[in-house]
Amino acid sequence: MNDQLFYDALDLLKELIATPSVSRSESAAADIVYAFAVKNIPGVTPQRIGNNIYIADPTYDATRKTLLLNSHIDTVPAASGWTRDPFRPTFIEEDGKLYGLGSNDAGASLVSLLAAFRCLVSSPRSYNLIFVASAEEEVSGKDGLTAVLSVLPKVDCAIVGEPTGMRPAIAEKGLMVLDCTAHGVAGHAARNEGVNAIYNAIDSINRLRNFKFEKESPTLGPVKVSTTIINGGTKHNVVPDTCQFTVDVRTTDAYSNLEALEILRGVAGRDIDVIPRSTRLNPSSISADHPIVKRFEMLGLEPFGSPTLSDGALMPWQKVKAGPGQSSRSHTPDEYILINEIREAIEIYIKILTNLNI
Repeated sequence: MNDQLFYDALDLLKELIATPSVSRSESAAADIVYAFAVKNIPGVTPQRIGNNIYIADPTYDATRKTLLLNSHIDTVPAASGWTRDPFRPTFIEEDGKLYGLGSNDAGASLVSLLAAFRCLVSSPRSYNLIFVASAEEEVSGKDGLTAVLSVLPKVDCAIVGEPTGMRPAIAEKGLMVLDCTAHGVAGHAARNEGVNAIYNAIDSINRLRNFKFEKESPTLGPVKVSTTIINGGTKHNVVPDTCQFTVDVRTTDAYSNLEALEILRGVAGRDIDVIPRSTRLNPSSISADHPIVKRFEMLGLEPFGSPTLSDGALMPWQKVKAGPGQSSRSHTPDEYILINEIREAIEIYIKILTNLNI
């Protein structure tokens, strides 16, 4: 049975690679996942929500806890530098690599989790098991996992499939992008008049650069604050009265995004407008003593803290991030997955989920 699960998962991954599914254009890939579930998982009726595919537990029992398996079907656009067609799945037998856009991030995780779901959904369990293939993960779009949350039953925990070498990420950084505006007073550059907004911006940027948050996450380290864009002035002879700059903030489980935002507003200064584009991509963590984490550890897979985002940032419940492949291959030319990583992932997921007590 496990061989069949593996070969079916591999065929599904090849079909997905051959189907362009850049974020917000995942319709054809969603069709493929939906059709695969209908054909290969008896007793379930997949539900399509936009370009997301939700498969409920046919034996759902409201008295049991619920575990979600999730990964995403979308990809980033193909980077420059590919030496082969990114939409042509290419297997190199000598080194066991399957090349193609989305093979590593996160097609291998998606097909491996779906194989595990397929294996266990009809087996007796002490918990409900549900599956979501989500869209728009790469852009944190509101028509991705967010669109599915209201349809799901109460979820107690989740496994989020992303390339981690199957190590469990028990904490994950959040993200805020802050659009900031420093104010001044316009004047003629040749005379000693006006208040230069660029200088005010520089002072604020230096305060943000040198600021250290009081609390530090034991798994994720400090909150990271980086100014990445600055724009001010209109003419060489006019003292600018405004200057805009953008700040990238990678939050940790030591602070919620809203808590970090209020602290940074104070650091930036009262004359600086600080507007977040969003506060919904929160940091997250799961107890190192959670039964799922312990199952990973029993298999020799060491927990760690992840600096990268996933759909876990949108989940208001505990989750662990783990999947085949390596994060370093994501978004790179000639992206690939080792097919043995898929076989191993299916086996690990099944071992973790079998007789699990959450």
